[in-house]
Amino acid sequence: MPLEALIAEDEELLRHSLVEQLGRLWPELKLVAECEDGASALEQLAEKQPDIAFLDIRMPGISGIEVARSLAELSPRTQVVFVTAYDQYAIDAFEQGAMDYLLKPVSDERLLATRDRILSRLPSTRQDDAVLERLLQRLGAGPAANDRPPLAWITASNGRDTQLIMLDDVIYFRADNKYTTVVTAAGESLLRTPLRELLEVLDPLHFRQVHRSTIVNMKAVAAVSRDDTGRGVLRLRQRAETLVVSQPFMSLFRGM
Repeated sequence: MPLEALIAEDEELLRHSLVEQLGRLWPELKLVAECEDGASALEQLAEKQPDIAFLDIRMPGISGIEVARSLAELSPRTQVVFVTAYDQYAIDAFEQGAMDYLLKPVSDERLLATRDRILSRLPSTRQDDAVLERLLQRLGAGPAANDRPPLAWITASNGRDTQLIMLDDVIYFRADNKYTTVVTAAGESLLRTPLRELLEVLDPLHFRQVHRSTIVNMKAVAAVSRDDTGRGVLRLRQRAETLVVSQPFMSLFRGM
């Protein structure tokens, strides 16, 4: 059966624009409700139980964040994508279990990335599981680390700013004294989480340790070679620097 979606957006032109974009870029998606405020979104979510809810954050009366908070009871399997003109709500949005956070105006490329993210995670990630896990973690009674789903996003410091970084955008992590440097195509930020703790929560299918001080996103690797000393060297798709691979980890790249 096709996936079903709800759109909640108080500005009519923007709502129609998103409907049109989804029709072009994701024709298999079935739109079951269009809402112009948070109250009607809650009613339709309870009735329709869609797979996905595209929620504006600032709406008359009940905000999109408040709608998302109600999903655990109203429609626990619904995954949320926030669509907003304001980037300051990103951390609150992801704390409510959002699958993605789109800034208006939404480009076709960005919406396609959201579609792919939802489709890739749909079999293993459901909103009710995510909400329950976060609640248990806050109570100190969450499941064992090995049973938790891999991280989808992290927050890191860049000067005085706290940035929300999707794990898909991370190229590599590098141990940096008491901190860990997070490297993306756009630049570098700092985490307080040690490298060894990151290994326990990152998706092992994509993130591999290649050196005692380096974890790399395998999707960001363009090629591997050996230098004059026989050490492994990784070339990256979106960064000019290369990464050293310690001998014990060279087995990861035998098929490349």
